[in-house]
Amino acid sequence: MRDLARPAPAPLMLGAEIYRRSTYGSSHPLAIPRVSTVLDLSRALGWLPRAAYRTSPRITPKGLSIFHTAEYVAALQQAEACQSVSAEVRARHNIGTLSNPVYPEMFRRPATSAGGSLLAADLVAAGHRVYHPAGGTHHGFPDRAGGFCFFNDPVLAILTLQRRGLRRIAYVDIDAHHCDGVEAAFATCPEVLVVSTHEERRWPFTGALEATGCGNLFNLPLPRDLNDSEFAAVLDQVILPAVAAHRPEAVVLQCGADAVAEDPLSRLTLSNNAHWSVLRALSWTRRAGRNPPDHWFTSLRDAPRNGVVREAVRDRIARLTARLQP
Repeated sequence: MRDLARPAPAPLMLGAEIYRRSTYGSSHPLAIPRVSTVLDLSRALGWLPRAAYRTSPRITPKGLSIFHTAEYVAALQQAEACQSVSAEVRARHNIGTLSNPVYPEMFRRPATSAGGSLLAADLVAAGHRVYHPAGGTHHGFPDRAGGFCFFNDPVLAILTLQRRGLRRIAYVDIDAHHCDGVEAAFATCPEVLVVSTHEERRWPFTGALEATGCGNLFNLPLPRDLNDSEFAAVLDQVILPAVAAHRPEAVVLQCGADAVAEDPLSRLTLSNNAHWSVLRALSWTRRAGRNPPDHWFTSLRDAPRNGVVREAVRDRIARLTARLQP
């Protein structure tokens, strides 16, 4: 996230030790400790000096109330305390499911992620640039979880930025899955631009090209096997012009790692030249996906996956760029 109206000091990174010891379960896609691995690798490479690191606080129920219902927050706290949910709570709040399981830190972990995003918003409002690798839980709704997301920290961050006086916000989401929770929160708010690129015909099956909200939504569903050249065209012809036209005071970027080729949760197949994310020396035991390929151990950068920009991608870009014309 970045406040575009002020000169930016050195960037900051947020994290917490809770991500190192916490897991959604051995069979869950989030079994791999992504956040702690990013922090460890950044330190090992000398990219993260001590002065650039901040510990994420845990958000309070009162802080969550700017978006989430008190009933939902209480249900998560109770589920963590009891390590179980009733059938009624499961149906009402979508917790205790395969995607959003009961686990020991099921309130404290997402509350720490949400607290980090509120801290990030405060730091951005003060002029900083902030990287928060535990953030981006864009499927959360006010009273229910969705898609591994118990709280919606991007929405909480945007609302906090606005409370700090930064009204015009650009939210850009390049995760492989559509940001249904964020779109629902701001579809009728012209001050918040929402730009989402995501794989077509993939869960949550929202984010249609035709959706415009009140003119502030740019959804670009993309076909599987997306290559670097196609993503570069999307960036240059849709994302950057849309953000520039909105004239935001701050930008929130959700940069989910599942659009890269090795991630089993999508089929967009970008190299990390288009979307940087490095995970090394990790073991993967689920049927989908595979253990890290050899080049992850010898180079931080993938071989480019350039190619022809397909007609389907060109057509969708054209339909959105037409909306950007004065």
